[in-house]
Amino acid sequence: MEKTRYTEEDLKEFRELINKKLDIAREEFNTLQKQLRDGNENGTDSTNNNYLTLDDGADTFEKENLTQLAGRLKKFINNLEAAMVRVENGTYGVCKVTGKLIPKERLRAVPHTTMSIEAKLGQK
Repeated sequence: MEKTRYTEEDLKEFRELINKKLDIAREEFNTLQKQLRDGNENGTDSTNNNYLTLDDGADTFEKENLTQLAGRLKKFINNLEAAMVRVENGTYGVCKVTGKLIPKERLRAVPHTTMSIEAKLGQK
């Protein structure tokens, strides 16, 4: 008979993996938030407009990149937190399309996934 859920021992492994990834992602997110919040406090008081224009452009580009990165990281954190809810309620690792268990190797690589590779490829 095919297993339909992971064992408590398996879930413990995934819980630890997800918690490690969450800790790292939250730390990175907080660092990005701090960089965005602090902005350009270390700016120079140059009176040459050419330099100011270049600096403004670089600062804007940098801020846009940091904002994009922070957004992706926040989404990743949300996905990991949702995975943790699934671990706690015992539904973690069950493909939402096929209802079968997602292989452990895939879950170790992408712990927040909700679909097996077959289901993901069939989405096209």
